[in-house]
Amino acid sequence: MNIVAMTPELFSRFWPVFSAIIQAEETYAFDSGLTEQQAFDLWCTLPAETYAALADGVVLGTYYIKANASGPGAHVSNCGYMVADAARGKGVAKALCQHSKQRALALGFKAMQFNAVVSSNTVAVALWQKLGFEVIGRVPKAYRHKQLGFVDTLVMYQWLAE
Repeated sequence: MNIVAMTPELFSRFWPVFSAIIQAEETYAFDSGLTEQQAFDLWCTLPAETYAALADGVVLGTYYIKANASGPGAHVSNCGYMVADAARGKGVAKALCQHSKQRALALGFKAMQFNAVVSSNTVAVALWQKLGFEVIGRVPKAYRHKQLGFVDTLVMYQWLAE
């Protein structure tokens, strides 16, 4: 698996996966009716950088990195990750997260914060904790899960600088 900078062509290849994830309404608070161009702008144009995990020409997953806030809070990064169903459990999310932490430091960030990890996404929560993130907050009923109704979101954080 290689992690490379996302391109419009790679995003187009990943679009069916991206679309399925947001339409499932289980992990991302994105409008399920986003067009491919709107999704590209949100995921690839607004953030500082966006990457894709590739194996044999297939886009297995992706992440973006950006500042979580501006001004005095600009030293904390924020990332979002998506992995194709077929690639789950194969270390893709772990590799993307490790790559994002390296990129965060290279871009001058000192920490990483996830603002709204859906609490019912227990696989992601466990992985982020295994990779050193702490749950520093819980927002009750902040996500309307398509199957479970209102569930909590978690704020997760890790200081990256030495």
